[in-house]
Amino acid sequence: MAAFVAAILAQASDRTPWLTAILSTRFAKPGAVIAGTVIALAIINAAGAIGGAIIGPRITPNAQNLLLALALLSAGGSALFPIKPPDRLSGWRIGAFATSLFGVAILALGDRTQFLTAALAARSPTPVLAAVGATLGAMVVNIPAIILGEEARKALPLAAVRITVGVLFLLVGAVMALSAVRLI
Repeated sequence: MAAFVAAILAQASDRTPWLTAILSTRFAKPGAVIAGTVIALAIINAAGAIGGAIIGPRITPNAQNLLLALALLSAGGSALFPIKPPDRLSGWRIGAFATSLFGVAILALGDRTQFLTAALAARSPTPVLAAVGATLGAMVVNIPAIILGEEARKALPLAAVRITVGVLFLLVGAVMALSAVRLI
């Protein structure tokens, strides 16, 4: 559940839904864009969960909490800055599915959702659930972006969402960090 909620919040203030909205509008094939996006995000979140599963058992519970706090602080800090428009991938001529698959995978590699997934997987006895939750949470944001397209995305109050998510992540991350180092 934590990965699901974290992914929804992280994706709401990220470039991935923007790219998927662009691709959906460009190709007018939302099914292919959804399929490519789901697979790409599942692979990226699985990689994050594998990283967390490898690191988690090797660090103490306090270090696991500190890792999650750092992921939240990183996600919160980056959410406070305006997001740069993603490359429109207009030169890619490999179709809706492949463009979505590779474009989303490249964009999501190493992003805040993947870092949060890794940190949550490091704390979990079943890291696969972190990957599943993060993928489902990311799709809660990306599927509407794909269905509605780029014009509808422009009408949303994304700056307010981004700042709210950033402040929320920073607050929760700060409390977790202070707790992990036993200051509260």
